[in-house]
Amino acid sequence: MEISSIFTITKKDELKDLAIGCFDGLHLAHFALFKELTDKAGILLIDKSYKYNLSPNEDKKKILNFSIFSLDFKEIKTMQGDEFLRALKLEFKSLQKLVLGYDFRFGLNRAFSAYDVERISGIKTVVVPEFKLDGLSVHSKLIREFLKEGKIQKANKFLGRSYSVKGKIIKGQGLGSKELVATINLDCEDKYLLPKNGVYATVTKINSKLFKSVSFVGIRNTDLNFSLETHILEDFKEENFKSARVFFLDFLRENQKFQNLYELKKQILKDCEQARSILKKEKLNER
Repeated sequence: MEISSIFTITKKDELKDLAIGCFDGLHLAHFALFKELTDKAGILLIDKSYKYNLSPNEDKKKILNFSIFSLDFKEIKTMQGDEFLRALKLEFKSLQKLVLGYDFRFGLNRAFSAYDVERISGIKTVVVPEFKLDGLSVHSKLIREFLKEGKIQKANKFLGRSYSVKGKIIKGQGLGSKELVATINLDCEDKYLLPKNGVYATVTKINSKLFKSVSFVGIRNTDLNFSLETHILEDFKEENFKSARVFFLDFLRENQKFQNLYELKKQILKDCEQARSILKKEKLNER
């Protein structure tokens, strides 16, 4: 069983507490689980190789204040339950406590539950109960559905933070600054799950500075190419920046087709005014 280190505060052999899970998204239920971690704690990510992530490992390092390790799910999916736990004890030599969600399963064919761990391994185990919000169980799968449906405020509520994506700043058409409004074009390198195509009230972070913005996700009318682009609503001096992070705060509208650039620009200006109004009330939560 090969475990790789993503971020180290406490060395692997010195860890006493360990939380195990996929932890895609780092939502409120995950943070309820992390509260059970104490001194010299770490997190073991079971990597199921999602094509698009709610929070890539780069983001996890910034959000979490624990050592983070990764284990490829393919390495353990055929292991018997006792075999997995023995391997875990060999990898984490000082391990005294495991923290697991109520729905954690392990062993071949998911034969064992979180409640079997202490009985089989002798390791003290804390099983964190189901975490609900608005009568719904908080899960990454549900948050993914909210994002796909453009329900940004619901997704943010269940995440406990404003959903964001980070990308390299790339050259766009150059049409915006000349005919429409200037935008920053981003390439997220297919790392992130992007929300539903549409126009959003957003906050854009560039070099640690936050700017109110309105952002577009989808197929551009002007060249029929997919784009993620953001228009800064405040005074902004464009320099040779390399990357930006866009925080999504609210959905404004579906993408539309326009007969000409005049009609498109008129709608963009309406979007900007609506975004300004929303951003006066909606507060960014970076966690």
